[in-house]
Amino acid sequence: MPAPSGGTISDRVWRTAHSLRDQLARARAWTAGLSRSAAVRRSPLPTEGVHVFYGYDQLPAADEVARGGIIKFQRLSEVFPNSPRWFNILYMVSSDHPLYATQLVRAALDKGARFVWNQDGVAYPAWMPSGWQALNARLARLLHAADYVFYQSEFSRISSDRFLGQRSGPWEVLYNAVDTDRFLPSPSKKAGRDLVLLTAGSKYVLERILSPIRTLAAVRERHPRTSLLFAGRVSRQLLGPAQQLIAELGLQDSVTFLPAFTQEQAPGLFQRADILLHPKINDPCPGVVIEAMACGLPVVFSDSGGVPELVGSEAGRGVPTEASWERFEPPAPRAWAEAVLTVAEDLSLFAQAARQRAVERFDLRPWVERHRQLFEQLLGGDPEN
Repeated sequence: MPAPSGGTISDRVWRTAHSLRDQLARARAWTAGLSRSAAVRRSPLPTEGVHVFYGYDQLPAADEVARGGIIKFQRLSEVFPNSPRWFNILYMVSSDHPLYATQLVRAALDKGARFVWNQDGVAYPAWMPSGWQALNARLARLLHAADYVFYQSEFSRISSDRFLGQRSGPWEVLYNAVDTDRFLPSPSKKAGRDLVLLTAGSKYVLERILSPIRTLAAVRERHPRTSLLFAGRVSRQLLGPAQQLIAELGLQDSVTFLPAFTQEQAPGLFQRADILLHPKINDPCPGVVIEAMACGLPVVFSDSGGVPELVGSEAGRGVPTEASWERFEPPAPRAWAEAVLTVAEDLSLFAQAARQRAVERFDLRPWVERHRQLFEQLLGGDPEN
């Protein structure tokens, strides 16, 4: 998680506190890893069937809040239940793996299990000004130890090749997926009603809160009956500046902060909105974008990272963004507003295209079936190249 930008005392306190917390967490993880690795080596290896362990003894249930990387395992575990003590496939994701993952992989491979790695994003100076090399070194060890790698997008592969090194082993690009039977458009939306923008996901960077607020103000100049929903965790340090800007712009009645949401709650949340506003720069493959499209929400997004691969040209509008590995230059609120208004003018067409794209490209069933094929091939000794 990157630290807030700037060099104020509160920022330095934030960095110090998180550094101490991370050191303590790593010390505990090392101890836990030793214990977990010993248990893995002692456990027998299944000789028949597919038995998957996702790196954690327990996955969050559908009615519990989960982070992005784990959500895909929640879905996959409905077909391949989590099996911490009796497994022949170890499957982990780069964006949410245990701190003792390296120890766990070594123990799993030693006993003859196969290791699959799901690669999301990497660290680099624009996103993580300090400590990015150490994080990438850990990710690289896991990526290159894997028997097979799924990259979540072409952008994920390109950034991984650059910062983690190009793989010599087998891999493929496999986008995240959504249950299109559960994530559905709202049956009660009516044309001409108030326009509702939604930005979803955890917010730990101030610009990702202030930018949508300023965008709302710009949109309301031409579409006054527009409101904005924030859904997800928001750092307490950022709420003060956000509320101050809301008051300055006179938007107190037009901005609502909602808490973090579960997978059970997610479809209903998306159905409350018309357009997903996704300001994160260089996002590799956000599940929230795919879920929103499945619910018929067009996406207005930073034209960077892997999101253009998901949305295409028909399911939303990208906002030109200056982004490099060294620095980000967020788009101006007016640029965001123009994209929102363009989508709003043909909202029903964009909504239909978003739903269709999600069903055709990101449905859960082919994604699960591809995992089944790979797991069986790995256990049969024949991974695809």
